[in-house]
Amino acid sequence: MHFLSEDLDTYVVNHSENEPELLQQLTRETYQKILQPRMLSGHYQGRVLSMISKLVNPKNILEIGTYTGYSALCLAEGMQKSGEMHTIDINEELVDFQRLYFDKSDFGKQIHQHLGNALDIIPTLNKTFDLVFIDADKENYVKYFELIIERLNPGGVIISDNVLWSGKVLDTTFKKDDTSTPALIAYNKLLKEDPRVETVLLPIRDGLTISRKV
Repeated sequence: MHFLSEDLDTYVVNHSENEPELLQQLTRETYQKILQPRMLSGHYQGRVLSMISKLVNPKNILEIGTYTGYSALCLAEGMQKSGEMHTIDINEELVDFQRLYFDKSDFGKQIHQHLGNALDIIPTLNKTFDLVFIDADKENYVKYFELIIERLNPGGVIISDNVLWSGKVLDTTFKKDDTSTPALIAYNKLLKEDPRVETVLLPIRDGLTISRKV
């Protein structure tokens, strides 16, 4: 689903911050070696994540859904020098790939990988967070929110990806085996109505929600 013409989209990207060289390398290798490379945040969304992180200047970051580590590296750009990032993914095959690029960055020692089900791992993290990025299985977005909201510091920010789901959130006649669309519809409704957060949904790529804990 495209909100802008291709030419205008190119103009937007060309007049935003350049993609760092390390992330260009990560993108190339992901497309060469990893399945579903479209899952990457990519240049423009990555710069949006970086900018939000720099504005928040978080001490502790939680990421749910690491994939090959692109978004983690973008978010780490705004992290405090004494801060930590905890990133969770269920795919064991990607751990070494992620670590390779984390260690090539300036943030390698601050990034902690967790392998497994985020619903099991999050309760074991003895930390509170200033910034959380959710980009994992859509069916569990509501559960992730309920787990992290009490671990989010006041004024902390949750960024949620894919909340427009290629426009499917407008479709009330989704297929019976489509569990992601109704889950995202419920999640978007939750963010709008939950008094613990104030939310704005941005039509960036596949939809990016920024929610701030009040």
